Amino acid sequence: MRDGGDEFAEFIDAERGNHPTIVKVLWDNSKSKAGEEFPHLVYLSREKSPRHRHNFKAGAMNVLTRVSAVMTNAPIMLNVDCDMFANNPQVALHAMCLLLGFDDEIHSGFVQAPQKFYGGLKDDPFGNQMQVITKKIGGGLAGIQGMFYGGTGCFHRRKVIYGVPPPDTVKHEMKGSPSYKELQAKFGSSKELIESSRNIISGDLLARPTVDLSSRVEMAKQVGDCNYEAGTCWGQEIGWVYGSMTEDILTGLRIHAAGWESALLDTEPPAFLGCAPTGGPASLTQFKRWATGLLEILISQNSPILGTIFRRLQLRQCLAYLIVEAWPVRAPFELCYALLGPFCLLTNQSFLPTASDEGFRIPAALFLTYHIYHLMEYKECGLSVRAWWNNHRMQRITSASAWLLAFLTVILKTLGLSETVFEVTRKESSTSSDGGAGTDEADPGLFTFDSAPVFIPVTVLSMLNIVALAVAAWRAVVGAAAGVHGGPGIGEFVCCGWIVLCFWPFVRGLVSRGKYGIPWSVRVKAGLIVAAFVHICTRN
Repeated sequence: MRDGGDEFAEFIDAERGNHPTIVKVLWDNSKSKAGEEFPHLVYLSREKSPRHRHNFKAGAMNVLTRVSAVMTNAPIMLNVDCDMFANNPQVALHAMCLLLGFDDEIHSGFVQAPQKFYGGLKDDPFGNQMQVITKKIGGGLAGIQGMFYGGTGCFHRRKVIYGVPPPDTVKHEMKGSPSYKELQAKFGSSKELIESSRNIISGDLLARPTVDLSSRVEMAKQVGDCNYEAGTCWGQEIGWVYGSMTEDILTGLRIHAAGWESALLDTEPPAFLGCAPTGGPASLTQFKRWATGLLEILISQNSPILGTIFRRLQLRQCLAYLIVEAWPVRAPFELCYALLGPFCLLTNQSFLPTASDEGFRIPAALFLTYHIYHLMEYKECGLSVRAWWNNHRMQRITSASAWLLAFLTVILKTLGLSETVFEVTRKESSTSSDGGAGTDEADPGLFTFDSAPVFIPVTVLSMLNIVALAVAAWRAVVGAAAGVHGGPGIGEFVCCGWIVLCFWPFVRGLVSRGKYGIPWSVRVKAGLIVAAFVHICTRN
């Protein structure tokens, strides 16, 4: 770069977390020949400073919104993550048909394509391809207020991102165009940004003169500064909303609560394809970040419950949001259920009716009905029994690990004892780039481990249930030989056995080595917790 001249001068000695705004016009559309019409291509790296909060992806999206506003100010924005690509060459045409094809634009505040993945592992061993959720819940949401905003593969109306209410409320809530001072208070001090936002809000987009993008670089740098948002409505009423690890769900919730609906763009072939994380650490890191952000929304002033009571979020849409935002709340309850079986086996008690009691049919029927129903959903979506089992198993693992830690993280943050940390998900292709045929290529669906705390709870439950089954089996054999009856029945044995099956990757990790084995630091910590639990259960 030092030999590249002035073009690369701004990159020299720039630190990752401490550098000014960098804007480079890589291609100006005005230079295109007739018939080519290649779009503008602009590189942006926002200013970073250790003294300012950057608000992660939401902050980056807001800078992109402001920079694009002063440079081109297109009324429609497409948001795609760096690990995704357009798989359908007509995706923009399909999206514009939805954005412009309704009689009332309230029905298409944004257009969301479902997340689908390329090179996915067979039978979804890590439970993160979300095929059934997309087809069942996504299709159902399309009949209420629309699909959730997923953070990528989404076409936005710029005016909706700017907080403009739907057309049926504008005539009651807005009288004329907002004044310069009102726009300045909301959008900041940039005259160019204020003028562009006025054009978007008023709908005056026809008489835009063609400008040289290079002449707008300094304006773009101004709105990309760290302190530009101070005293404005960015991150609150305007742009991507701050305050949650899942800024996408929060921003979409704000749009739905304003009364807008969203449209589902489910094309064939799929509109966009992305890369799903593989391995234990990457998958659980992603689930933990999602769960943390969802719970932050649930207990904040942006809760869908408040959106239904005080704003325009429909009740059924609120319930749909609660389905996903209550994920981490399930963790402590599932943990109690996971401990109940081994507790009864270790203390020689029971909490379920015995097989000879008529009441035993009730939990047995619930157990079978639940799993058969979900299996039918997977078969209906064209997936295998193995895919159903992998997703069910990963849901149990995720609940006892990522969701549990997310629940504790948000509780500690609420009490002011810690701060949430944004963890980037490492995503790798399931195929090797060097052409090697190592162990990863032989079976990339195997669970991998590291020494992260997220693996401790599931390791504890795996070891505890194995110990409980061994102790109870030995006690049953000795009791049968001595003619002693009573204690736990078949229900408690099935509960513990089912948990061991669900946590089988961790059971295998206890006897494996390398990255497929659970690190000794995790095993020792888990062993101490199991020993303490067994001691408490058997001390009487």
